[in-house]
Amino acid sequence: MGLTLPVQLQSLELWRHALVASVRGDAPDLSARQMALMLSVYLGDGPHTVRGLAQALRISKPAVSRALDRLGELGYVRRQRDDLDRRNVLVQKTVSGVQFLTEFGGLIDNAKEHIMSVPARMIEFILEQEEPTATYDNSTQEWAIEAAE
Repeated sequence: MGLTLPVQLQSLELWRHALVASVRGDAPDLSARQMALMLSVYLGDGPHTVRGLAQALRISKPAVSRALDRLGELGYVRRQRDDLDRRNVLVQKTVSGVQFLTEFGGLIDNAKEHIMSVPARMIEFILEQEEPTATYDNSTQEWAIEAAE
């Protein structure tokens, strides 16, 4: 038995177009976790700590540390011991990180221009599950599926 859920194609097309342009470019590919950390550090209110980022993203501190290790190798963030509380390590922005996100933002802007030429349409995903119960909340544009047990 299949369940059909509508999804706005334009949102997915925007994301696809920006990601394709990104992987075709010279900048390193970032995982979703690494990008989420970058955006949290650069767009969220600081100061940022490993503990605080782990809580905000609801992932483990070791997962944050591994992602920050890679972002640090790329020069996109740096870690510095907090002078006020030596137990904390602060995650800080860098010029290279600002440049990366500025360029990625430009890719998203280009993708927006592209999708403006794509007619608004819907696509449907067919989910194969036994007797699923689905909810689709138009107010938040989120959908969830709960399989009946």
